[in-house]
Amino acid sequence: MRAVILDLDGLESFCLNPIRDQLDELVTYNLTPPEQVSERISGFDIVITNKTPLSRESILGADKLKYICVVATGTNVVDKAAAKEAGIPVSNCVAYGVNSVVQHVWSLILMLHTNLLAYHNDVQNGRWQKSGQFCFLDYPITELSGRNLGIIGYGNLGQGVARIAESFGMNVLVCQRIGGEVSPERLPFDDFIQQADVISLHCPLTEETSDLFTFETFKKMKPHAFLINAARGGIVNEADLAKALREGEIAGAATDVLTNEPPKDGNVLLDPTIPNLIVSPHIAWGSVEARQRIIEQTAENISEFRAGKLIRTV
Repeated sequence: MRAVILDLDGLESFCLNPIRDQLDELVTYNLTPPEQVSERISGFDIVITNKTPLSRESILGADKLKYICVVATGTNVVDKAAAKEAGIPVSNCVAYGVNSVVQHVWSLILMLHTNLLAYHNDVQNGRWQKSGQFCFLDYPITELSGRNLGIIGYGNLGQGVARIAESFGMNVLVCQRIGGEVSPERLPFDDFIQQADVISLHCPLTEETSDLFTFETFKKMKPHAFLINAARGGIVNEADLAKALREGEIAGAATDVLTNEPPKDGNVLLDPTIPNLIVSPHIAWGSVEARQRIIEQTAENISEFRAGKLIRTV
């Protein structure tokens, strides 16, 4: 059985033997432009992708394709309707990066509450060196204890973030599933955004969550609230977030994701004049351990598929 990896970038330094051991042949590309997808998947039984889109045309045109593996949790890059029509199962990787994402989210939360980036920049620019006393307290430092951490998307990631919150003495609020059934244990969205001091996003990007956070949303939040987005860029309207930060509707934000990645054509959130905004380059998932788990889970997906079983299907 032959397989092709369309975008190995990010995993190229890892040993792929667990995957190779399941196959007769494995061909890899670091990156694949959209216009070359159909050509590169032609003749292969299995296609492995991370962020390279598999369109309807590509899927239906690949006459030997039997199985699609996504080396990520999000599968929006695959036209799943076309795959289903062609009888091609799609499997992903799950919970591989929980520890990594939780760690990154808390790095961002702590940076915002301590104004760490502003203090670091002032030290680098020589301001502390000119201070009249030993400490330099130009920016507020806020304790986490007693604050409300709100979580949207209470799966493995959201629950992992919640567990750490408890050790800081924070109160955890869980938002109603967006577009889902009402649950008495969770807060309706409007109540949720008004009560949370920190909001951490861990939901998928869907029709219901697209532009979930707009300027009107930010106006309903507490003026000292922080927003953390380690989910998907399209959940937050980026222009509205920039406006909300500039006008002081919320106190700060941190995002590990943007609507278009990499932002080769620019992005409104990359403007350095936006106050109290931290942008990291989609790295929350990327610990060494998490990437190794991706390889292992993908190998397991293929092994089970070859044995006539399907796991982690979407």
